[in-house]
Amino acid sequence: MRVVFAPDSFKGTITAADAAQALAEGLAQVAPGAELVLRPMADGGEGTVAAFAAAVAGAERMPLTVDGPAGVPVETSWLLLPASADAPAGTAVIDLASTSGIELLGELRPWDADSTGFGQAIAAALDHGVSRLILGIGSSASTDGGTGMLRALGARFLTADGADAARGARGLAAIVRADLTALRPAPETLVLSDVTNPLIGPRGAAEVFGPQKGLTDAADRALADAGLAALAQLLGLDPSTPGAGAAGGVGGALVAWGARLLPGAGEVARLIGLADALTGADLVVTGEGSYDGQSGDGKVPSFVASVAADAGARAAVVAGRITDDADTGLFAGSLSLTELAGSSASALAEPARWLREAGAELARRLA
Repeated sequence: MRVVFAPDSFKGTITAADAAQALAEGLAQVAPGAELVLRPMADGGEGTVAAFAAAVAGAERMPLTVDGPAGVPVETSWLLLPASADAPAGTAVIDLASTSGIELLGELRPWDADSTGFGQAIAAALDHGVSRLILGIGSSASTDGGTGMLRALGARFLTADGADAARGARGLAAIVRADLTALRPAPETLVLSDVTNPLIGPRGAAEVFGPQKGLTDAADRALADAGLAALAQLLGLDPSTPGAGAAGGVGGALVAWGARLLPGAGEVARLIGLADALTGADLVVTGEGSYDGQSGDGKVPSFVASVAADAGARAAVVAGRITDDADTGLFAGSLSLTELAGSSASALAEPARWLREAGAELARRLA
């Protein structure tokens, strides 16, 4: 039996690579003769760099220190992929989650967190001379419209008196001019995201995602939305562009820079060769921290299930929790770590242990 393990990360508890390893170890205990193939996945959020590191031979982590969203330095890394025909000087994979992500905050900073660290990592990759960028932009900590990122790449955002505007969402309303004369040119840049929201309006960055980042008051969201609208005009960006609202507006800033926005899970799967890995597979096991009613909208588990169906393989999903509104009809089997462990607290405390248990249980049910 050939089994492919392609989970997303279980956000904040275990990486996709470690989740895939734990699931495989559990299944091997019950089905020791199975051929196990690990292809940890991501959709542009947390774990994007790790997914490429696990799947691409010769990938090299490049450490650096950036300005984190909490206002203190963050030790992180970007990933250098080997040279290829379409990227002769190599490809850099960078995820916003590890440079400017919300998990890097001790407490929310809705007005002052920004995307500077993400831009610094991009600048470091450009300094290295890479031919192509692959950028995952999930899990942002800020609603700064990507101004921090663009500043790190050479842009300036100026107030009426010619001073640099404050960082973060706090400075958006004061920006009257964007000086892009020193902005570094973009190489081929692919942006991975599972978000299709526009930059502004009822489905925009501030209104939909602002509350997650601390913009809990409607008046505050309206102020941030107005700042994003003005910024779009200065950047020459159509604010209705699908995906422009991703990562607090970083998606829109990247489009203005010349990047292409792509569906995260599908592009990660293509770049790590998931379809090839599924050739001849009997079963593919996927998962994420919370499998719920929104998981069918471009998230990793539903995407992997569709690829498995195309390959003629059964699919199973393992999640930290599976909510009542989740559609599990895509899967031959589904398991909740919370149910296995007896409580969410136990599942969160020892995710690797319960993922091994889940792998073993799947083998008993489906092998």
